[in-house]
Amino acid sequence: MQIQKKKDMIRIPATKMTKNIVQILLAEGFLKSVTEHRENKKDFLDIRLKYFGRKKEPYITEIKSISKPGLKVHYDGKNTPKILGGMGIAILSTSCGLLTDREARQQKIGGEILCNVW
Repeated sequence: MQIQKKKDMIRIPATKMTKNIVQILLAEGFLKSVTEHRENKKDFLDIRLKYFGRKKEPYITEIKSISKPGLKVHYDGKNTPKILGGMGIAILSTSCGLLTDREARQQKIGGEILCNVW
């Protein structure tokens, strides 16, 4: 059994892709807050993670990467899968930018699935 340290904040490099993914996770309620700052001429995102209950269970239990450089996974607007029956989200890269699976189905837009979050 491995004990996992529950971190309150993590810091990641700020790129266009990470900023968009973090904004989706923030809007979906998986994160508490996000701040951007510059240190030594590099941009970073400070992400405050969200926990619930007395045992401080994390809102994000797993992030699974789907598309990889050797295998791109694409779905059309109708056949985008629901993650855990709608409890999780899939983040898609579409012609309209990054969208959740729910938004892609509403707009009937397909794209490459980057990751699943639950």
